[in-house]
Amino acid sequence: METKFDFSGKNLFTPIAFRDDFNQFARLSETQAWSLFFTASREDNALGFDRTAGRFWTGLVVASIIEAIIGIVIFQGF
Repeated sequence: METKFDFSGKNLFTPIAFRDDFNQFARLSETQAWSLFFTASREDNALGFDRTAGRFWTGLVVASIIEAIIGIVIFQGF
């Protein structure tokens, strides 16, 4: 069995966000951003390459914020 992973290198345990080849001002997708968030910048494709996973987590956060605001308005008003 042959592997193409390089186990020797200075960037082996460095978070992806701090590597020299990562920050080239390229746009991140929502899925990549959430993968970096959930893995503490260790992996940018942990959730895969499908855009729906990123949209799901973004929608979940937005819905939670809206629900909290509506709940505060309704229950603090009485």
